[in-house]
Amino acid sequence: MWKLPPLLLPFVASAQIVCSLGSGASSYKSGSDQRPTADAMELAGRVNTALKTICATNCPTVALFRNPTAPNAMLIAESGKAKLVYAPQFFAAAYESQGDGAILAVIAHELGHALDDSLGAVWVKSSWPPEVRADSWAACALARMDLSASDLEAAITALAKYPPPVQTNWTERFAGMRAGYTQCGGDASKLDKLSARLK
Repeated sequence: MWKLPPLLLPFVASAQIVCSLGSGASSYKSGSDQRPTADAMELAGRVNTALKTICATNCPTVALFRNPTAPNAMLIAESGKAKLVYAPQFFAAAYESQGDGAILAVIAHELGHALDDSLGAVWVKSSWPPEVRADSWAACALARMDLSASDLEAAITALAKYPPPVQTNWTERFAGMRAGYTQCGGDASKLDKLSARLK
């Protein structure tokens, strides 16, 4: 488990899916939650370290689980607590395709929802859909991680390749990513080159 900013999610008696990357959320069975792999924990720790520069001591605990019934990756709120659940087969495929950068981006996107609900930021436009705001926070975390060029490319490619089921166009998503990346110290020209290739 690791710490994130406080979630301002309503108390619910049953699980509320905040975000699901991929279809099939209805097939998720919480009873199949398992401890995450050491590799997943190491990558989540890297994201957590980056996020601590944003939320400092106000980071709450978010549980990380692997579950073969999960639709790729999802953030769930239940009884005032949050958990990030990933499908091990999804992480394996994303890693095989794009390496560590892909997993870092997926984790950062899911946790971006928690950051958005709790912190808010001047550069995160309230008119953006929730998924674009989460992308913006994810890009902020990616900037704080100071990734290599290849890991950054893998991260942005993963965000493009594994979009949330809610329809948002790439131009809008990229605008959110660019805002978050630059506000958190990233060089916009690096992202602009990647975006041109992903259009």
